Amino acid sequence: MFEQDGHKQSRGVASAQLRKMLEFARAKGGLSIGEALESMGPAGIAFTVLFLAIPALTPIPGPFGMVFGTTLALVSLQISAGRRTVWLPAIVRNRHVSFATLDLIVRHSVPMIARVEKVVRADRIEVLTGPTAQALLGLPIFLLAVVIALPIPFGNVLPVLSLVILAVAMMEGDGLVTLIGLLLASATIVTTAVLLSFMASMVFAA
Repeated sequence: MFEQDGHKQSRGVASAQLRKMLEFARAKGGLSIGEALESMGPAGIAFTVLFLAIPALTPIPGPFGMVFGTTLALVSLQISAGRRTVWLPAIVRNRHVSFATLDLIVRHSVPMIARVEKVVRADRIEVLTGPTAQALLGLPIFLLAVVIALPIPFGNVLPVLSLVILAVAMMEGDGLVTLIGLLLASATIVTTAVLLSFMASMVFAA
């Protein structure tokens, strides 16, 4: 489907695949992280980034930011290496997530993802959608993963939003939205560095 400007409309891949995964989890009473990613089909490495980022923004008890942030950092290195599929260590891949938790993740994330999908159009700024450009995205994704892993109160909102925008743009092939995600990622990293510097100065001044 095309709009009047000739660009393909968003296919809504991310939100549709999340709902499909949730139905699969409902039937099984939950999924391992490996099963959840495999249920996504051909969405590829971009969906892995999305799936690992959104739990850090969901009000789930436990150190999800550290666990998923660390895993995202590992995935980002594979993106930089140009891999099209993801390898995860067994301790992460086999980690079971209940249906209730997955339902909470999907309910909190799909509205935000759907808003991003509304502005995504394929084939814009194609130089930012090719394999080389996607490999270069590994660095900002790594830095955002580190931010998510840090124990900063309310510090996950901007990095998760940046990763959602980048992941959806990668799936849909929209270089313009990729650029927007990179600008937001840059602002997030600078803001986090300033905040950490301020926190360090407060500690040493005490």
